[in-house]
Amino acid sequence: MKPRRGMFLRVLAIAGIVAAIGIAVWQGPPDYTVPEQPRKPAEETAPPTYVGGGACAECHREENRLWRGSHHELAMCPASEETFAGDFGNASFTYAGITTIFFRRDGRFMVRTDGPDGLLRDYEIRYTFGTVPLQQYLIPLPGGRLQALGIAWDTRPEAEGGQRWFRLYPDQNVTHSHPLHWTGLNQNWNYMCAECHSTNVKKNYDLKARRYSTKFSEINVSCEACHGPGSNHVAWVKKEGDGRRRDGRKGLAIALDERKSVQWMPNPESGNAARSAPRRSRREIDMCARCHSRRGPISEDYRHGYPLGDTHRLALLEDGLYYPDGQMRDEVYVYGSFLQSKMFRQGVTCSDCHEPHSLGLRAPGDKVCLQCHAAQKYERPEHHFHPLNSRGADCIECHMPATTYMIVDPRHDHSFRVPRPDLSVKLGTPNACNRCHADHSPAWAAKRVEQWYGHTPEGYQRYAEMLHDDSTGAPGAVERLLGLAEDKRQPAIARASALARLDRVPNSRSLSVIGRQLRDDDPLVREAAAGALEGAEPQTRFRLLAR
Repeated sequence: MKPRRGMFLRVLAIAGIVAAIGIAVWQGPPDYTVPEQPRKPAEETAPPTYVGGGACAECHREENRLWRGSHHELAMCPASEETFAGDFGNASFTYAGITTIFFRRDGRFMVRTDGPDGLLRDYEIRYTFGTVPLQQYLIPLPGGRLQALGIAWDTRPEAEGGQRWFRLYPDQNVTHSHPLHWTGLNQNWNYMCAECHSTNVKKNYDLKARRYSTKFSEINVSCEACHGPGSNHVAWVKKEGDGRRRDGRKGLAIALDERKSVQWMPNPESGNAARSAPRRSRREIDMCARCHSRRGPISEDYRHGYPLGDTHRLALLEDGLYYPDGQMRDEVYVYGSFLQSKMFRQGVTCSDCHEPHSLGLRAPGDKVCLQCHAAQKYERPEHHFHPLNSRGADCIECHMPATTYMIVDPRHDHSFRVPRPDLSVKLGTPNACNRCHADHSPAWAAKRVEQWYGHTPEGYQRYAEMLHDDSTGAPGAVERLLGLAEDKRQPAIARASALARLDRVPNSRSLSVIGRQLRDDDPLVREAAAGALEGAEPQTRFRLLAR
């Protein structure tokens, strides 16, 4: 049968789109520039290889000292007396009618628990996973799999409720047939966890044999997990091979130098500091985001210093993951929150607040905030309306409220927003005020805030009602999403989220907006705009995407 001419033309149009997209990917998005770190031809320097953290420690002794004992060093460890925190002295834990026993046999750490068929068996634990406030344990199963046991050890002090075995999903009847059972896909280390707990992980999944041969350079998060493969840097130090070449980056795979020669200059009038020079890239933030974000890998070919979107898809402000105002809801980590913040917009990077090797704060408590925010303005009851040294006077209680995940692990929202109890009244979103004053209503909190300031503070993030209207199918929601997509005063992740929610069959008004966002400075916005064209005619997609 001969193909119809219309079908033939449609195939040609689609092929043209694919070719156009391929060209765009090859050239790289023109607005994501990293001028300090240009891409070099393959023949100019040898491809870097991983050399191990021991090679780094020879010169970087202080950094290595800070790293020792950190969450990164203890992200994953082989089974040993030194690494195991849990009680393996025949301790028992009963859940869903199953009694699990933790014990030792011939120097090995063992657990008797229900396996994939629900029957009790003895399993050897090979690795620890994490350190505080909880530690999980990894068990090998056939097919090269490592599985995370659903019973964890609470490493907090006994006075805080710790030093006990506990279930990670206590409210669900997780038996062997449940998707969250420790033997299932959702608890598989190779697929779910390995990339962020070890260095240079290759999953090596054989689809035919249905088995993993997963490898890593180092078992934990070592130097090269963040700095990239270090062979060219070692060669530069030793002036060997390619190290003899003049290289402004000293052979490093990624230049984590965005804070170099930068100062935060205090402004007495505002009480806030400003960066002495604009942040020109987000290499460091994207590097951290590879693991500290809710994202899905789309390729294992991650390269340090290249845009994260080349290999990973970031979750936007989606229902179920975030509340309509952007506060974290599900376990989304911190990157998506931080992108919503005014601090990100002003040029703050992760290491402005966190020491990158120990992972501790640059200063204790509120002092980390007072690096840039004047104490004479913000450490006063006239600002926080609470007694000095009280919980309500702490910066993080109001601006970084914590949500507890995995039963014992509180994590702070990094969007740095002002409390909005008025939105709680309108939309049912949580607010910092009622997290402490749980015995009062959001209406009470909203009234108090209005009395303090003489008006309702709106803050920087102003898209809650737009995203809520879309989620509830309110009339005019699409028009409001289009307005948000074009509002460059709002965070790029919110604008991208608006584009991602648009009707998949765009009309002329939305096509006009989408077309403009394809040229936006931010890669998240461009990606969402391209996705919003999914339902457009092939000719329209070609016309807009071929640029």
